[in-house]
Amino acid sequence: MKAFILDRYKKKSALRFGEVPEPTPGHNEVLVEVHAAGLNLLDSKIRDGEFKPILPYKPPFVLGHDLAGVVVKVGQRVTGFKPGDEVYGRPRDGRIGTFAEYIAVSEGDLALKPKNLSMEEAASIPLVGLTAWQVLVDKANLRKGQKVLIHAGSGGVGTFAIQLAKHLGATVATTTGTSNVELVKGLGADVVIDYKREEFDKVLSGYDVVLNTLGSDTLEKSLDVLKPGGKLISISGPPDVYFARNQGLNFVLRQVLLILSFGIRRKAKARQVSYSFLFMRANGDQLRQIAQLVESGVIKPVIDKVFPFEATNEALAYIETGRSKGKVVVKLR
Repeated sequence: MKAFILDRYKKKSALRFGEVPEPTPGHNEVLVEVHAAGLNLLDSKIRDGEFKPILPYKPPFVLGHDLAGVVVKVGQRVTGFKPGDEVYGRPRDGRIGTFAEYIAVSEGDLALKPKNLSMEEAASIPLVGLTAWQVLVDKANLRKGQKVLIHAGSGGVGTFAIQLAKHLGATVATTTGTSNVELVKGLGADVVIDYKREEFDKVLSGYDVVLNTLGSDTLEKSLDVLKPGGKLISISGPPDVYFARNQGLNFVLRQVLLILSFGIRRKAKARQVSYSFLFMRANGDQLRQIAQLVESGVIKPVIDKVFPFEATNEALAYIETGRSKGKVVVKLR
């Protein structure tokens, strides 16, 4: 089967378009014919080697974290899916590879595709949808009447998180560029900070939660936005000790992450707020709940561009510009 293969870690390098064997599903796995695959900055970071210490993939391997497609075969112990089912999902770490014509995915990482979405729309959701869910619902326990700041509201995570936070009953503030102000307002943002004209930490205060997707400077400034007892949750690092423990990292790596996160944890404690890092995990049950919200019209996917599968390298280069609004997807069928 055709696939985009990472032969070696190298910054900004092109993936090789070549042939790999079609996978055989294990007892608890589903073989999916991939119709569309979402792209994420995580793909670029893995290609560049940024996650080698904590996600030790051994090249050559196929990249890709989002998929929508059709079940063609199921393992002997699979009970939730059958051939012909339209599904979407985010394969768990260690089993990625959606930039391919077929992929074997654990049954627990998939859900039936929202009925009202195309394959391309469905493929845009899993990683960003699960990230937003696990930050706002699982970690933050965001409730009606609370205030949340979502950075980079026009990005893949941001466009989804704004809609989910509004559904949960929160007041939502977001940061974005001038050209995207109307987009994030249309998604439900109550307060929009144009970062080209205003400094968010000088304007906002008394927030319960901040979802950070940006760099260290934004991370530290976000502390000033939170009220005592508030929660700063970052998906862009630095990883914390809880993450290291969950990943089963060795003692040396745990100590390295302890040191890397010491500064922000100390500053958070001084302000009587908490800091935590989230590295999203595959979860089919959560995708089923997200599908219900999508089918009811509560959340709508935001897609910037759809590229043909053969242009996957060009699609990766495009998301690395930081100019995409919502998600970028490649179409296989």
